[in-house]
Amino acid sequence: MKTNDAAARLEALGNPTRLQIYRTLMRAGDAGMPVGKLQGRLDLAASTLSHHLKSLVTVGLVTQERQTTTLICRTDYDVMRGLVDFLVAECCADGACAPARGKAGKDKAA
Repeated sequence: MKTNDAAARLEALGNPTRLQIYRTLMRAGDAGMPVGKLQGRLDLAASTLSHHLKSLVTVGLVTQERQTTTLICRTDYDVMRGLVDFLVAECCADGACAPARGKAGKDKAA
């Protein structure tokens, strides 16, 4: 993945509303979610949802498929895996990694 592509995807996810949309679609799995259901679940105005979905689609994090009159949104898991792989590809390349941390950010030994 190119640095510019990774930066654009991270920028898109840097907006709280888009991150909420993306996480909701991640939870939906491969089946995705119709736009109407996504709108209801997140309680967003149609125009707001459309604006944010366009940003996620533009950077490739979300795909859309029309099924008759319903627009289904899905997370592109391969793109997300590529982004995560890009972020961790050089982990500790120039030095030792930090000790593993627990969920609360505390050392496991603590």
